[in-house]
Amino acid sequence: MKFPKVYSLEQIATIINCEYVGDSQFSVTGMNEIHVVESGDIVFVDHPKYYDKALNSAATIILINKKVACPEGKALLISDDPFRDFNTLTRHFKPFQFANVSIAPTAVIGDGTVIQPNVFVGNHVVIGKNCLIHANVALYDHTVIGDNVIIHSGSILGADAFYYKKREDGFDQLLSGGRVVIENNVGIGALCTIDKGVTGDTTIGEGTKLDNQVHVGHDTVIGKKCLIASQTGIAGCVVIEDEVTIWGQVGTTSGITIGSKAVILGQTGVTKSVEGGKSYFGTPIEESREKLKQLANIKKIPEILTKLK
Repeated sequence: MKFPKVYSLEQIATIINCEYVGDSQFSVTGMNEIHVVESGDIVFVDHPKYYDKALNSAATIILINKKVACPEGKALLISDDPFRDFNTLTRHFKPFQFANVSIAPTAVIGDGTVIQPNVFVGNHVVIGKNCLIHANVALYDHTVIGDNVIIHSGSILGADAFYYKKREDGFDQLLSGGRVVIENNVGIGALCTIDKGVTGDTTIGEGTKLDNQVHVGHDTVIGKKCLIASQTGIAGCVVIEDEVTIWGQVGTTSGITIGSKAVILGQTGVTKSVEGGKSYFGTPIEESREKLKQLANIKKIPEILTKLK
């Protein structure tokens, strides 16, 4: 998430009421999760296990819960609860905006686009040309949709990330300030849910087609011309490269990559990153030929046991 202007380290520290280490005028241009941070970004870390990763990341401002040696060219924000204060910054720069009409006055809708009854189009949504948005679709604030996109009834784009911190009194949600971006010529089936990024974008690439009842988690990037069948659940921060085919009832873990032109057969659990250009099956996932051989051999076990008697 990029801020509307450049802020100083001191200004950011004032917003979250915390101590800082570094030049008071050190430039702060945004805030992001660690996998998408750039120079000028704030990243938060609240566990010693991840201190080094955060301090050595591309982020130049680290929101941290311990005063440590500050790397050269960087600055620190010292907080007793970085998770809470990251949320404070999200509320400050991307506050929730109440809506009282079905199509927000700040929405931009391209020529030739048809919007059916009972569609909700939130604040600052952009919809391209010649799209068809069927009844009862919800497009949350800041969603971006390209040209020639079809979205079927009941789909929801832009819900919050499923991202929580366990507290003594329950679970504390990490607020989402990112977007959903749908590129040109995408098809989205009925009852699909696509969560927005925590600070960045959840992206569906040009020409990709989603069947009914597909879920796409926060900050996931799906490439061009992919086919994803019904009841597939894709976790957050997944990268699916171009021309991947995923058949029905597939589930993935977070933070993995599925290589270009891979084929994931139905009911597979994608538990790790896989190379492109191959076919995969099973849980844990393996190349389909190897997995099917294993299943065939399992069927031979009773015959083998009989011969051993």
